[in-house]
Amino acid sequence: MESMLNKLKSTVTKVTADVTSAVMGNPVTREFDVGRHIASGGNGLAWKIFNGTKKSTKQEVAVFVFDKKLIDKYQKFEKDQIIDSLKRGVQQLTRLRHPRLLTVQHPLEESRDCLAFCTEPVFASLANVLGNWENLPSSISPDIKDYKLYDVETKYGLLQVSEGLSFLHSSVKMVHGNVTPENIILNKSGAWKIMGFDFCVSSSNPSEQEPKFPCKEWDPNLPSLCLPNPEYLAPEYILSVSCETASDMYSLGTVMYAVFNKGKPIFEVNKQDIYKSFSRQLDQLSRLGSSSLTSIPEEVREHVKLLLNVTPTVRPDADQMTKIPFFDDVGAVTLQYFDTLFQRDNLQKSQFFKGLPKVLPKLPKRVIVQRILPALTSEFVNPDMVPFVLPNVLLIAEECTKEEYVKLILPELGPVFKQQEPIQILLIFLQKMDLLLTKTPPDEIKNSVLPMVYRALEAPSIQIQELCLNIIPTFANLIDYPSMKNALIPRIKNACLQTSSLAVRVNSLVCLGKILEYLDKWFVLDDILPFLQQIPSKEPAVLMGILGIYKCTFTHKKLGITKEQLAGKVLPHLIPLSIENNLNLNQFSSFIAVIKEMLSRLESEHRTKLEQLHMMQEQQRSLDIGSQMNASEETSVTHAGSQQIDKVFNNIGADLLTGGESENKEDGLQNKQKKASLTLEEKQKLAKEQEQAQKLKSQQPLKPQVHTPIAPTKQTKDLTETLMDNMTSLTSLSVSTPKLSAPSTFTSVPSTGLSMMFSTPIDNTKRNLTNGLNANMGFQTSGFSMPVSPNQNFFSSSSTAGASAMTLGAPPTLSNYSSLSGPPAAGKQAQQRPADMSALNNLFGPQKPKVSMNQLSQQKPNQWLNQFVPPQGSPGMGSAAMGTQVNVMGQAAFGMQGNPFFNPQNFAQPPTTMTSSSSASNDLKDLFG
Repeated sequence: MESMLNKLKSTVTKVTADVTSAVMGNPVTREFDVGRHIASGGNGLAWKIFNGTKKSTKQEVAVFVFDKKLIDKYQKFEKDQIIDSLKRGVQQLTRLRHPRLLTVQHPLEESRDCLAFCTEPVFASLANVLGNWENLPSSISPDIKDYKLYDVETKYGLLQVSEGLSFLHSSVKMVHGNVTPENIILNKSGAWKIMGFDFCVSSSNPSEQEPKFPCKEWDPNLPSLCLPNPEYLAPEYILSVSCETASDMYSLGTVMYAVFNKGKPIFEVNKQDIYKSFSRQLDQLSRLGSSSLTSIPEEVREHVKLLLNVTPTVRPDADQMTKIPFFDDVGAVTLQYFDTLFQRDNLQKSQFFKGLPKVLPKLPKRVIVQRILPALTSEFVNPDMVPFVLPNVLLIAEECTKEEYVKLILPELGPVFKQQEPIQILLIFLQKMDLLLTKTPPDEIKNSVLPMVYRALEAPSIQIQELCLNIIPTFANLIDYPSMKNALIPRIKNACLQTSSLAVRVNSLVCLGKILEYLDKWFVLDDILPFLQQIPSKEPAVLMGILGIYKCTFTHKKLGITKEQLAGKVLPHLIPLSIENNLNLNQFSSFIAVIKEMLSRLESEHRTKLEQLHMMQEQQRSLDIGSQMNASEETSVTHAGSQQIDKVFNNIGADLLTGGESENKEDGLQNKQKKASLTLEEKQKLAKEQEQAQKLKSQQPLKPQVHTPIAPTKQTKDLTETLMDNMTSLTSLSVSTPKLSAPSTFTSVPSTGLSMMFSTPIDNTKRNLTNGLNANMGFQTSGFSMPVSPNQNFFSSSSTAGASAMTLGAPPTLSNYSSLSGPPAAGKQAQQRPADMSALNNLFGPQKPKVSMNQLSQQKPNQWLNQFVPPQGSPGMGSAAMGTQVNVMGQAAFGMQGNPFFNPQNFAQPPTTMTSSSSASNDLKDLFG
């Protein structure tokens, strides 16, 4: 490794030293940077050729350097001769300007160590290409070493040399005098250029038609650099000391022979005995046959033979050589046309560029890249020619590597990307978009190529928009996802929504449908599908485009539509569209087929989900069944306890209602204590609940359900049923009419105030119910109260406005009566000793015939009321009776007719007389103590 580094270091150092020593101190280095040694050329390949650049413009040049060390072996006068010859050749070249002559960009400069001048960029000399590597660096460039001339290059190169000689002979009246492969230079584009005018001879009579060219005699004593190359020199130059334009044509023939014979000339000359060699050569030329020219192509063989003729007048001139059929090759003609392109008008250029795509496939790649491409890109400055040039440039780009494209083509396309006129430029780029996206670097795609696509989508031309929408799917896979999502898709959507063209709208939908596969699933669901609902048009083509996008998304393996989207957005949008009147039968069938497929998948997916959820719930229930059974037991016990507590408090409330005197209160407390224990029925019910809970534990549940225990709520005891039972018991007893103390009589009627409970004005503070009801909410009578035992307290009376308060007295010896809330001991006592009902008989008097509820319901309201209310003409109808009648009317108004509490059998009483209000007060005192 170290040895390789040392070798590389020595090589670099040597090259740097060579360059430095070659041009150090030369004025050329003030304006030009000298680079690598690439080739050699000129007479004897004495000139070293370097790469170079102009410091001010960075323009590429070739620097020709002649190192004076090469002539150190010569004497001073010989050195001066050599230097003068070299200077003369460069100066003459500098004065001449022609496309076939090497262009000098900086004249010759001389320093103490070298001569130097600058020309157009150069590749190598023809001698280097043909294998003569003299005066080249030790490491020969592979470009030169492996260089092979193509037929079209050879043909056109020889044609260029012929044209250059024609210019010299016809226009300049000059004989080059040394046409050799060393003096033919291949520039950077591959064009063949003439140099080496060291031995040129100008006409002595340029104004005359027949020019004369003086010729110097061959001096073998001169240095070789002061003499032309004798192997390419015409015989008359040596033998007759004469030269003319035909001498150059002979040299051209020998060059043609060397080109087709791997660089070897037709004759080898002994420079020590030049005359003898040329005499022998002359003899061979006179007998030259086609067999000696087998290496030369047959179509030019005869012309080469003419060029090598001994007689100068037989040789074709330069102008004639340019017109031989050999140079009529398509490639050569094409290259020739490019060289004269600047002379053509736009019409001629356009016709030529139209036919160029047919020719390009026949040309070698190197020729296209080196010769044709630069000529094409130079036309980009002419906007009118760009639509004709651009297809050819892109065709060349297809054959180039990515590196060549980036280096040679892309820099030239940059300004063209931004051109909007003529519109054909955009069309051409769109048609070749896949090529641009494949070979253009990502940064340039983002900065140059995609903005051009965006401009096409926003172009006012419908044709451009349609073409762009049709082409986008072909290269969508080459566009990076962020650019597609944030820039391309929004523009396609805008084109669809804002255009007035149905074709653009339909193509937008088709384009979206084709590029769905390159998009993300959630982007499609959140952005593309909602966009479809914004499209205002209802034409069949648009509707089918919408359906196509839905179907592509729905059926694509990568995308798909969730069942939530199907149920919430897609189907509600598709179903109304399916019944549009513009759709034909086939289109409607397409809609229905997609809708059915969506519904089928929606059903299957949701059913599967529910089945899985059901299985999970059952598994969870089977795991939690033990805890649920425990919770059920606790709930049963709690419920039983709550029922027991409710009954205790209900009994307490009943005792409070039935207790009137102090001893009765004590009896009520004893009853509450006894009632606190569970009854036999409650115990049996609790035992059944426990058995049921045990069975639930032992058996396997079929369909268990999640059950959350709910705390039992304390419910208010409903005493309505108790009240009905008490009243039924009372009415079932036989009652007798009491003795009246006054002749004034009236018929009392049932009271109008009914409620769940009854209140009495006596000791209300001690009779508050404990079940949440207010004890003052009573059953108030307007005219009388039922004369039952004070311990029962089922009814209470109070004075009512408009009627005299009256109480029908009852015997104080009436025993206590409680059908529901009395203690068990009292019940037994009642069964052992029959109750004395005389007091009740005296209180209620003889009963009227009982009327059933069915009979009541069949009677009219007035007839029903007349059973209880005496007519107004009845004797003894006083204010109390009037108040009672008012209360009866109010009672009927409250709907008491259908209420079982107001059964007339329970309340029908005989008329009761009353002498004065004082007797009523006495009766109240007797009743309530």
